[in-house]
Amino acid sequence: MALFTYDLHVHSCLSPCGDDEMTPCNIAGMAFIAGVKIVALTDHNSCKNCPAFFKACEEYGVTPVAGCELTTSEEIHMVCLFEGLKQALDFDEAIQPYRMKLKNRVEIFGSQPIMKEDDEITGEDPWFLPAATSLSLSEAAAMVREMGGIAYPAHIDRESNGLLAILGMFPDEPVFDLCEVRDKENAEKLSGGRRVVVSSDAHRLTDFAVTLNHMELDCDPEASPEEVRHALFEKLKGN
Repeated sequence: MALFTYDLHVHSCLSPCGDDEMTPCNIAGMAFIAGVKIVALTDHNSCKNCPAFFKACEEYGVTPVAGCELTTSEEIHMVCLFEGLKQALDFDEAIQPYRMKLKNRVEIFGSQPIMKEDDEITGEDPWFLPAATSLSLSEAAAMVREMGGIAYPAHIDRESNGLLAILGMFPDEPVFDLCEVRDKENAEKLSGGRRVVVSSDAHRLTDFAVTLNHMELDCDPEASPEEVRHALFEKLKGN
């Protein structure tokens, strides 16, 4: 068993609300400087910058996790994480038909660049990424789980797009025994006894790794990224 620093909710510049400096390489570099061992890239409704992020993390010795922050039809944000990069990319493809085809207005919302290795821009997502999908909370959670991932409500201590702010309670279905807060002081009051992940929801480099959070995992501190990621997912599943 060993303690690992983590942040499982970070946006790259692919999210239009993300700063242009939040490139995959910069995020990996900032994680290294700050001492964050495990970082999940969770852009709005997209996993398309995860391959570049995985490559950047190799250079810095950071364990990457692929995922996204999905917006349900109820306007609830949900963190979706996958142990394998291919799983995340398959999920990205699977949710495309459910995304709203609202043209992104770069002059208002910002650009949505898709990057490859070394932060080279290969294209842009033309549709506004944060727009709600047509997937309900139950449908989205079921899809994530069917594709081998983990899904849980994001930032339940926020009014904007938080599950509690929108529904007023945790629903009976889907069952969530894990949730996320941004401020750990809110965890006990809001979680209702559920296990809690504390993450930054960083959109700027100055937001990232301001406070270090730790998680005890059943693996060696010098384990490979694959071993660390597997131990992380076992922990998140409650195993």
